[in-house]
Amino acid sequence: MAEKKTTKAAEAKKAPAKKAAAPKATAAKATEVKKAPAKKVAAKASVVYVNSENAGFKAGDVYQVLAAAEKALTVAEIAKKAKVAAEDVYLGLGWLLKEGKVASTEDNKVTLA
Repeated sequence: MAEKKTTKAAEAKKAPAKKAAAPKATAAKATEVKKAPAKKVAAKASVVYVNSENAGFKAGDVYQVLAAAEKALTVAEIAKKAKVAAEDVYLGLGWLLKEGKVASTEDNKVTLA
């Protein structure tokens, strides 16, 4: 095979230009670490299905927690003990309030009537 002859001028055009050396970081900048901004995560929306069956089950959960505690509880305490969302507790409390089975106290607590 025949070799192609290239001239020095052609090689200079093809060769990439050398980049200037980047300035060295000072000691203060070397220890500084850049952090990526925190990503915002959308909170999951709580879905409460409102129908008579679901409301009745939530009312039963709330009633059982209040009966076991034998004292007045806040909505947050009921939700924690029943292992349900606060929205579900409100749904159950509405049912129980309508039936007259629970009463609220002046310090935002709920107890059995």
